[in-house]
Amino acid sequence: MNLIIFGPPGAGKGTQADFIVNKHRLYKLSTGEILRNEIKNKTELGKEISSIINSGSFVSDDIVKKLVESFISDEKYKDRIIFDGYPRNLTQANTLSDLLSNYGQKIDLVLKLSVSLETIKKRILERRTLEKRADDNEEIAIRRYKTYEKSTEPVIEYYKKLDLLKMIDGERSIEQINKEISDIISLI
Repeated sequence: MNLIIFGPPGAGKGTQADFIVNKHRLYKLSTGEILRNEIKNKTELGKEISSIINSGSFVSDDIVKKLVESFISDEKYKDRIIFDGYPRNLTQANTLSDLLSNYGQKIDLVLKLSVSLETIKKRILERRTLEKRADDNEEIAIRRYKTYEKSTEPVIEYYKKLDLLKMIDGERSIEQINKEISDIISLI
């Protein structure tokens, strides 16, 4: 089973993805984590990524595609991936479909955590205190939320038309969201 989890930055995608990974023995492909590791390791690519993220924008599709393909092509992850933070636009959604097809795989389920901007701002401020992430401030959070909502709307519609999308109320407690996701996955 391969699945995708959507939600704006600060919606709890990572928390829910970790829960799914542990419960269903999947592997998480978090483009955010991969990109942050590049930044942390201070590679040339990491410096470029840092500049892009700190301006409130998203990293280019080409950079992300290379990182994603190296993961998908590894036999150990075949049909056991949860995509966290990818795809973010229609180009990436089509690229993902092609990449998976090239390796004899497909997407089985798409989850979208729906969360308000006010809740995101509150969570971002809490996360900044706990995790000390440079990209966690209110101004960047608002910009990223608006960019995310605008850019992913066509992707959400794309998966909705394929009848793969399940909407999740991301305003509830972590446990309530975990239960709903588990119930949905058990039907696959």
